[in-house]
Amino acid sequence: MISLTERDRRVIWHPYTQHKGFLPPIPIVKGKGTLLFDDKDNAYIDAISSWWVNIHGHAHPHIAEKLHRQALQLEHVIFTGFTHEPAVALAERLLPILPGNFSRVFYSDNGSTAVEVAIKMAIQYWGNRHDRDTTSRRRNKILAFHHSYHGDTFGAMSVSERSVFTDAFRDYLFEPVFIDTPSPDNIYDLLKLVREQGPEIACIIYEPLLQAAGGMRMYDAASFDQLLAEIAGQGILMIADEVLTGFGRTGKLFAGEYLRHKADIICLSKGLTGGSMALGVTATTTPIFEAFLSDDKRKTLFHGHSFTANPLACSAALASLDLLLDEDCLRRIDHIARRQEAFLETLGSYPIVRNARSLGTVAAFELNTGRDEYINAIGPRLTQEALDAGIYLRPLGNTVYFMPPYCITEKEMDQVYDFLVHCLMSYSKQVLTS
Repeated sequence: MISLTERDRRVIWHPYTQHKGFLPPIPIVKGKGTLLFDDKDNAYIDAISSWWVNIHGHAHPHIAEKLHRQALQLEHVIFTGFTHEPAVALAERLLPILPGNFSRVFYSDNGSTAVEVAIKMAIQYWGNRHDRDTTSRRRNKILAFHHSYHGDTFGAMSVSERSVFTDAFRDYLFEPVFIDTPSPDNIYDLLKLVREQGPEIACIIYEPLLQAAGGMRMYDAASFDQLLAEIAGQGILMIADEVLTGFGRTGKLFAGEYLRHKADIICLSKGLTGGSMALGVTATTTPIFEAFLSDDKRKTLFHGHSFTANPLACSAALASLDLLLDEDCLRRIDHIARRQEAFLETLGSYPIVRNARSLGTVAAFELNTGRDEYINAIGPRLTQEALDAGIYLRPLGNTVYFMPPYCITEKEMDQVYDFLVHCLMSYSKQVLTS
């Protein structure tokens, strides 16, 4: 019998994968809680929540039951001209808990498309306003941060840092105004730039406090609030990409809760459905929505997806919210955050470790070996060593991070920590003897 791995090798093109010299993929046949099981019944702790989406554990019975019930009632229907209970109920539950004055939900398919929608909303908002009142200036600049990552569709790539992810498409991307993330050292230069260019800037897009794919970079909330105050004063729309930071990852339900100044548009995905289904949300405020209300059909937001507001995905998201908002889950998030912060002290004793940091349930650090880049060879090496130890970790090059599902047990956390300490001891010895 041909193995699943061999069948995969013949027909599949994997994401973010150089297939020349590609290690055979591990066939996963089931999941339970924090664990993934292969076809030989080996268990692996999912220490990165399956690319940051799985917040409640795999095959959660509550989510599965809600999906089963919905599948028997309505699997999908076009969302132009129709509506359904799961989509409306999800919007009704989401809007009151989002960090800001959001009043409308636009559904899409994933994080990247949620960002595409947000960018299109912001650009067309200023165009619609100008067409209605020609004294209103048409703004065409977009602010974005260095080291940002917002997705792999073209608009999302355009507002992301130019990197190995975007290099092949560089000539096809539009150019935003890239600035550094704010800190006490640069805040006045940033404020000056915003004051000078503010009347031309349509929006700023940002990952609040944690730039994930850019290397789990964390930045200062107080300085960022200063910058957002100036941005709001200039009438610039603020787009918060909370695709990763939403739903408890940073210790609060949303990273925007750490900030006084709230976004006008927010992008959500990943943990939205507990990691069970693909779904994106772009929520916005009443003034932005009303800028699209017109007798002129050309003022419509012409964007949509075949699976917009898929009832199954919306049902999964409602089930995930049931679990997330339970007091027990919120306590577990707080406990994981405290353990991650405590682990930083252990990391500090190894000279091969640089910039150990944590925010909520996320802990990260750099290994002092090679260049700071996604294609650093230490990443695949550590991944393989972790798999051999029954753990799935996938560093961003030499940036190692630990981002578990909220159901992780004390024993499982200890297993990951012990493995990381073992690796750091081994790597440190190699550096000293080289």
